[in-house]
Order: sequence, then structure tokens, then C-alpha cells
Amino acid sequence: MKRSMRLTVLLMISALILTAFAGCGKKSSEENSASPSSSSSSSAEASKAPAKKDVTIRVFQFKVEIADALTKMAADYEKETGVKVDVETHGGGEDYNALLKAEIASGSEPEIFNSEGFDALKAYYDRASDLSGEPWAKDVIPAASAPAQVDGKLLGMPMNIEGYGIIYNKDLFAKAGITELPKTLTELKAACEKLVAAGITPFSTTNEWWSIGHHTINVGIAEQPDPVKFTDDTKAGTASFKGNEVFANWINYVDVVFGNSQKDKLTTDYATQVSYFATGKAAMIQQGNWIQGDIDKIGKMNLGVLPIPIDDSGKARIYTGPANFWIVNSKSKNAEEAKAFLNWMVTSETGKNYLTKEFKFIPALTSIKATSDDIGQIGAAISEQAATAGGWHWGRYPDGVIQAWGAAMQEYEGQQIDKDTLLGKFDKGIQDIVKK
Repeated sequence: MKRSMRLTVLLMISALILTAFAGCGKKSSEENSASPSSSSSSSAEASKAPAKKDVTIRVFQFKVEIADALTKMAADYEKETGVKVDVETHGGGEDYNALLKAEIASGSEPEIFNSEGFDALKAYYDRASDLSGEPWAKDVIPAASAPAQVDGKLLGMPMNIEGYGIIYNKDLFAKAGITELPKTLTELKAACEKLVAAGITPFSTTNEWWSIGHHTINVGIAEQPDPVKFTDDTKAGTASFKGNEVFANWINYVDVVFGNSQKDKLTTDYATQVSYFATGKAAMIQQGNWIQGDIDKIGKMNLGVLPIPIDDSGKARIYTGPANFWIVNSKSKNAEEAKAFLNWMVTSETGKNYLTKEFKFIPALTSIKATSDDIGQIGAAISEQAATAGGWHWGRYPDGVIQAWGAAMQEYEGQQIDKDTLLGKFDKGIQDIVKK
């Protein structure tokens, strides 16, 4: 694809609907135990009302990659409107949800915060304003809004569309003599052998629980014959990770990555992992288009994205979904000003420029266009492969499950437990939370 070609999000709609979120919103209205707050009519009216200038909107967010740019955007919003936006970022190795719940429990509630959809959003049903009537709501890609659709209401603004796979350094591949891109697990192993022979570390890996946890584990969930049924059955205790054929293959991919990574991987945090890759010390990294901005700060690279193979079927693919949602806290007295800020973010030229050019986001709204120059090589490669992408399913589990998974993966990475124990801990991590 030429770098000057416009990457319209419209090209991704059918792929995302058919693959990433097939069957995703069917049970929401049946499972809810609390009613979402606010109403779409009041949202529509509020979006037309002038914003107050004597307020501060507090944004409690987790995305460390956009922290600096988001703060700058907030400053521009204050210049344009007189409304102050205070951005607090808590991500990386921190447990964002635990910190957010502590803030709420202390009575220090932000106007805007982040949440994933599906089960992860349930904890905030009593605070999530209905945004269905906001001016931008009609432009949201259906697949991107589905995880936050509850009882016909849209409880969050999707941040963006993201995707992840194996990002690779084309120059290091060429240096190692890799002329055919690996499409199977056997071919990935062979590529690693060529890289090692050329004195190049194959993978840059982290010990961050969230990265080796839900991102990596999601691969095995997404490759189930019916991922939604599998997640439901594992929560019900009628299916398990241990003894599952797909996860028996999946662990072989994990072994390839852990076995071909830098020596200090057990002490490597997210920022160091990205820096290690961006400085050419490793040829591959399992991450997503969210690392583009951090890479660009270090230097220009010749990058591509490989699908993740867990076997030799040749059916490897990347995984896409809405990264997260902006939730407007209905308990805040400044909720309407918070809605006005989000509306400005996705409708003003200033806001849209930040989303595409600074955040490097693949937009989740059809009204925002982005070029490959805007979103970078990784985002362009993700967009090209969206038609065959798998979905994101970790949000279908309640909070606490993915943390348990991440802890188990850390143990396995450190060779403290074996494969069977690892998969057994995945099952236990679900039941420990579900049965509470």
C-alpha cells in the first residue's frame, strides 16, 4: 500500500463486524444487574449547552503511550474553551482498575475514566452515562461500540481501533537472510534460528502481567471454534483451558517467544521492551500499533506486522478490537462538561489531528479519516490485515481474572511452573472470581 493512500475506516467495518465481535452484544440486556445511568435525550441536550468555564474536568486514564500528547491536547482545549482538563495517567505495570476503584471508594471521582467493554464494564454500570444521544454516536463503527452497548444504550466512547501481532524489523530480517515471512509455527522457529545465527536476538519480551497475560492468552481464546461460547463455558465451569486442544498448541508459541528473547526479560518492563526493539536490539516484538509513537520518538524503522502462528495450519492472524472506552461519570457534577470535552475531541479539527497524528490512533468513528502517514507503518499493516483478524475477548471475563492470568504467565516465564500447572491456574483464576 502506498504511504499516501488514505486509510478510510469504512474499509474496516465489515471485517471487524464479521470477525472481531461476532455475537458480542447478545447477552448484555439479559445479564445486567444494574441499570446504566442517564438518558440519551439529556445527553443530546447537554451537548448543545455551552460549557462552563469555572470547572476542572479530571481524566483518569491508563494509556501511557498517549500521556504526553493527551496532556497537550487538554491544554489546547483549555485555550479554546477556558475549561481546564487535568489528565492523570496510570498504566504500564500498574493495576489501573484497582487504582480506579480506590479513587471511587475514596470519594475522589474523576469526570472521565477508562474501561473495557463486556464484563469489565459491569463494575461501572452505576456511573456510566448513556452517550447514545451525543453528536458523534451515529458515526461509531458498530463493531467498536458493541462491547459498550447495554440495553440499547452506549455507555462509552470507543478510544480507537487497535490491533496486535508480531511486529518485525524488516532490515534485521534481511540481515539474517529471512526472505520468506513465517506463516506457521515451524517457520517462526526457523526464522528465530536464522536470527540467532546472525547474532540477532529474535524477540524483545516483557514481564508485564497485562502484556504476557491477556494479550497473549487472547490468541488461544480467539482461535477457539466459538470464542464467545468458550468464554461463557469457562466461566460456567463446563469448559477448561487445561486439556483444550487449541491451548495445547498455543503454549508452543509461548515457548518460542520466551525461549528466544533477551536474557533479562524477567526484569524488563513495557517501556524497556519497546525501547529494546526500537533501538534494533531485537528483531520482533509481540505488541500492537499503540507502540508506534514511542518508536517514532527513538528513530525511524522499517517495520511490518506478522500474524501470530500457534501451529502449522497456515491460518495465523492478527487480533483487533476497540482498545478501551472513555466513560463519563454520571456521579460527577461536571458530567455535561466532560461530554463536551469528548465531543470536541472527535469533532474539532484540533482534536481529530491529535487522535490521528499524535496518538497514532486508527479511528473508531467513520467521520475521522487517517492516512498511513498519520497512523504509521504498524497501523497501516494492521488495517491491511483487518479482514482476517481475530477478536479481543479478555474483557468478557470479570475484573481480577486477567490479573490472575498475568501472574501465572509471569511464573511460567520464570520457569517456576510447568505447562499443565499454567493452564490449570487459568481455570482457577476464573473460578476464584466467578464464584465469589
